[in-house]
Amino acid sequence: MTTEIKDSGTVEAADGHGLGRAYFERAAGFVLEVIERNLPVFRDTYPAPASEGNVYPGIGNIEWTSSFWTGMLWLAYDLTGEAKYREAAEYQLASYKQRIEEQIETETHDLGFLYSLSAVAEYRLTGNETAKGTALQAADLLAARYFPKAGIIQAWGDLSDPEQCGRMIIDCLMNLPLLYWASEVTGETRYAEYAKTHVAQAAKYLVRPDDTSYHTYYMDVETGAPKYGNTHQGYADDSCWARGQAWGMYGFLLSYLYTGDKSLVGLSKRLTDYFLTRLPEDGVVYWDLVFTEGTEQEKDSSASAIAVCGMLELTKHLPLGDPDKRRYEDLALELLAALGRRYTTADLPGSNGVLKHAVYNKPRGMGIDECNLWGDYYYFEALVRVLKNWKPYW
Repeated sequence: MTTEIKDSGTVEAADGHGLGRAYFERAAGFVLEVIERNLPVFRDTYPAPASEGNVYPGIGNIEWTSSFWTGMLWLAYDLTGEAKYREAAEYQLASYKQRIEEQIETETHDLGFLYSLSAVAEYRLTGNETAKGTALQAADLLAARYFPKAGIIQAWGDLSDPEQCGRMIIDCLMNLPLLYWASEVTGETRYAEYAKTHVAQAAKYLVRPDDTSYHTYYMDVETGAPKYGNTHQGYADDSCWARGQAWGMYGFLLSYLYTGDKSLVGLSKRLTDYFLTRLPEDGVVYWDLVFTEGTEQEKDSSASAIAVCGMLELTKHLPLGDPDKRRYEDLALELLAALGRRYTTADLPGSNGVLKHAVYNKPRGMGIDECNLWGDYYYFEALVRVLKNWKPYW
């Protein structure tokens, strides 16, 4: 790999346990190699959410996951400064513009994922006004999913469908930055107010007293009363879906970045501490945290990749005197290294993915023990965080 990785980052702490900058540069170099091979393949198409036999099929811009590929292109440009990655990402903006204008598969809160890592990232990095306008259109559609009495943004589906109505899910924490950003660039406070209210409801109802999390929770949109929590992708309603816990670790912090509400840092710490108690010997969690060792259940490398990003962000907001600051940073680097050593596709030359051994949706038989696109993205984001002083697109 001859691509130059520019800038200095936060890897100094890694040197204390044998994980110097060179290790993480090699790991990032592998990701760049995969992206390079995929550039001509995923130009007018996008990788599917999960691989099939560790190979992503190409699909249209129709899934909630499209932007993880585009986001990887922006990370590659951010890390290397190479124009080919910027050009590839900019080329895809037209697809996102068309999708939002024609409202193709947009009945979802995942508009935040879709447009933060594509249009918002482009606007932040290049100042492109078309990207800004496209992202604001997405923010308007996301804001339209807000129920004032319940104080939540509905996750997916028809807003009038009684089966879907009033469901929030922990993943939505990652979608809220689109709303905060929209308030920043327009001066309209309603976007941020919706996000603040939603995150407060998520903290109150999605996080249990034992610091585990529900995947989903239903609210009565007519009265605002809480109804019940359950799961959509976890093992059981009362278990703790690993990726959901990781979304919480990272997602509550993203609202802190915009609101300054320090209780959200404390909440992230609580979720993180529970997550860390469920680590198997190799440091990569099973798809639900009810499982640890001695099981035939599958790992979810993507949950660990998200958690590493959350931990690296968390360390930035803890005071120097907090003993957890260095502990979280050291553990984050160790977990990131574990992913790099045992969970990449480096030993699968036919794969076009980055991280293997991930799970999309076990209860519904989707993407089990495969690569998945968000796992690839968050693994790369974590490496970029370590290697340079990265400014989040979120």
